Parts: sequence; C-alpha cells; structure tokens
Amino acid sequence: MAGAINNTPRSIVTTESRPVRYLLTGLALLFVGLFLVIPLVSVFVEALRQGWNLYLAALVEPDALSAIKLTLLVAVIAVPLNLVFGVAAAWAIAKFEFRGKSLLITLIDLPFSVSPVVAGLIYVLLFGAQGWWGPWLSDHNVKVIFAVPGIVLATVFVTFPFVARELIPLMEAQGSDEEQAAMVLGASGWQTFWRVTLPNIKWGLLYGVILANARAMGEFGAVSVVSGHIRGLTNTVPLHVEILYNEYNFVGAFACASVLALLALVTLVAKSYVEWRSARLALEDQRNALSDQ
Repeated sequence: MAGAINNTPRSIVTTESRPVRYLLTGLALLFVGLFLVIPLVSVFVEALRQGWNLYLAALVEPDALSAIKLTLLVAVIAVPLNLVFGVAAAWAIAKFEFRGKSLLITLIDLPFSVSPVVAGLIYVLLFGAQGWWGPWLSDHNVKVIFAVPGIVLATVFVTFPFVARELIPLMEAQGSDEEQAAMVLGASGWQTFWRVTLPNIKWGLLYGVILANARAMGEFGAVSVVSGHIRGLTNTVPLHVEILYNEYNFVGAFACASVLALLALVTLVAKSYVEWRSARLALEDQRNALSDQ
C-alpha cells in the first residue's frame, strides 16, 4: 500500500540470532549512510564551500528566484487539484459499488507505471504546436506547452495517485457505518462528509498531501519535456539546477539543490509527525475502547 499509515503494533518476536540481527541492521545503516545521508550532506557542503555570501547570492539571483516562485506556484495549483480528486475518488471507491470500479483503481495507479518523460511527451502530442489540439489552441492564442499550464498538467499527472491511494484503504477499513448512522439521523450528504468522514480521514489526507507536495516540487522528467527550459519563465528549481550544473556553476547548482533538500527534510519531518500523531490517536482510541468495556 503506497504510503499508507500503519497503526499496527510492531512485533518484537524474531527467530534470527543476535549476530544475524546485528549484521542486517549494520547493512541497512551502511546502505542508508552511503546512498542517502552522505549524498544529502554533500549537497550542503558543496553549496557552502565558497561561503555564505556566494551561497545567498546564488539564491537571490533573478533566474533562481523565478524558478523558486514557479515551483511554489505549480505546487499550489497541482496539490489542491489532486486533493479534490483524491477525496472524491476515494469516497466513490471505498463507499460505493459500481461498474468500472476496478478500471478506475487501475487508472489511478497509472502514473506509478508510466515514465514521467512519457507523460510529458503525451502532453506535447496533445497540446503541442503539431499536436492534436495544437492548431485550435494556436488559433485562440492559448499556449499550453512551453508555458505554465503545461507544467501544471505534467505535475498533476505525476502526483495523481498520492492522495487517492492513501485514502482508499483507510476509508475501506473504516467502513460506512458512521456515515449511514448520520444519514439516518437526518444529516445531509455535505454535513456527513464534514462532520463524520473528514475527521476520520484527516491525518491520512494530510499524509497524502505532504507526499504529493514533495513530488510536485521535485518533479523533473515530465516538467523537463513540457517546459522548454526558458530561463526566468518556465524553469522550475530542478530544471534550474540542471542548467547551472551543465554551465559549471557548481555553487549556484548546489545552492538551489540545497533548497530542494531542505524542502525534502521539512517534508520528512512533517510526514513523521503525521505518522506519530496518527499512531498516538489510534492508541488513545484503543485505550478508550478498553476503558468503556
């Protein structure tokens, strides 16, 4: 289950001997250190190698500021769209039986199996100058590819499953008894959603939004295809980092990369807090249930 919050108590029963456990733990820590921690630390070391002044200058450079603003703008548009779709899709899949339900679940997972580059090419085929709808868009002076709308579309595609796949198993596990009870007591559909469903899924929803936001800010492949790499206009932070690195501007490249790394660390902290908070609430619910018996 992609990114689902697991509230099941961890088992402490193992059959492996102590040396085997130490060996497996050491291998895991060695792998994490070599492939995650050291590369992450090296980003900040390289960014600050020539001092704070050059580091800050690289971040306030006009093209860098434009890339940061565009990255935030795309995330602000794409994440709420996926939030609305994810809640609606999860509600329909978890609460109702209908023809085509399996197909809808499969389509939600499609971005996980399709390369982001292929996703970008699909939008070029549809909205590009020589694409299916390109001539019509050109006649009406609407630009999608090599402009912000194309970047938003590509980002929405790659972040499509995160909220829905987080909520579907959660809502299926909760069932619909509480919603049915609210409806029997006279609550409208909207009241049932706001006062019954939403409070039950709020932590899972926040978890999915965090993951979708992280992917939206760091997406490279699909955005690279549809952006056109226009400095100051269509470059997001990942694209700007690539351009600076190819121009041997290593300080600027690592400084902008450190912004993405900081966002990733903030996302990780937020994700951990949501997991901790959800597990704590689940434990409190179990204690309350036991005390009521």
